Amino acid sequence: MDERVHEHAEILVDWSARVESGDNVVLSIGPDAHELAVAVAEQVGERGANLLATYSSGEIQRAYLQAHDGDFETDPTHDLALAREADVFLSLGGGRNTSATADVPGEKRQAYRKARQEIRESRYDSRWVSTVHPTRSLAQQANMAYEEYQDFAYSAIIRDWEALADEMAQMKELLDEGSEVRLVSSETDLTMSIEGRTAVNSAASVAYDSHNLPSGEVFTAPADTEGTVHFDVPMTIQGERVQDVRLEFEAGEVVDYAAGQGEAVIEETLETDAGARRLGELGIGMNRGIDRYTDTILFDEKMGDTVHLALGRAYDACLPEGESGNESAVHVDMITDVSEDSRLEIDGRVVQRNGRFEWEDGFES
Repeated sequence: MDERVHEHAEILVDWSARVESGDNVVLSIGPDAHELAVAVAEQVGERGANLLATYSSGEIQRAYLQAHDGDFETDPTHDLALAREADVFLSLGGGRNTSATADVPGEKRQAYRKARQEIRESRYDSRWVSTVHPTRSLAQQANMAYEEYQDFAYSAIIRDWEALADEMAQMKELLDEGSEVRLVSSETDLTMSIEGRTAVNSAASVAYDSHNLPSGEVFTAPADTEGTVHFDVPMTIQGERVQDVRLEFEAGEVVDYAAGQGEAVIEETLETDAGARRLGELGIGMNRGIDRYTDTILFDEKMGDTVHLALGRAYDACLPEGESGNESAVHVDMITDVSEDSRLEIDGRVVQRNGRFEWEDGFES
């Protein structure tokens, strides 16, 4: 086994999920993530935690959804009980087909998501972390040779996370102290309120309220969005290709939309529920170990020189205690490249221009 698989597992268990003796750990394993699962199981066993391994396959999910009549039971008790009892939930992505569920009718996908709201919320209450094992299907989606993709993935995953956390703390402080963010580029002019919000220094650890490995972003929960935004980074959403998405916001809600490809997916997302027309996240990519687009949101949204926005659910970590943010059954991220002809302002102060932050060499105020 590649030694980097063991390093990946150790980072996931120790740094990211902080697994301790006696923890109830649920391990969700993608079809081609077997090697990583074996390494993670070894790490969990060494720490004296309790392990339950489950199998997660897009093809199995497709078969179930296609066969079902669409009248899904709300939060089935066996699944809800598992979510409630887990101290740690680890998701190891690594499927054989990144578009396995592409032909499942949109209304059926919506119904399934809505029927599992409490299960999702219970998992979010655990120390949950999502990661991926570099697979041939992901390499193919990224248009890379398999060995090339492995090198890319591990350069983003195996790194000095404490050092990156210290750098990202500068952006967190700016957002925490700010009231309004404005994003401007050639086809974007969007203003968002961040008054009273708390930014998350997403350093790939639950200790930082961060739940992705790799990570490397600072994000918050915006409100009162006004203006237009163009997402120019292609991506796969619900198994379908989407690119050149344009959204127009008024009074915090999407009032118009268009896409060069995959417009039906955007429509499906927006029609999920009332919260799906509002933003749940503003994220600023800061992981410069991710140096190219791969059509995998786990990596692409963390890339330096990018900003991403998510339609739907807001994360509680960004909100004042006792206050509920935007609620939705979806959280769909979309990305815009800010490496050229762009600026990010906080209360009128330019803190990033053309992808460079104010503390970096080459920044022009």
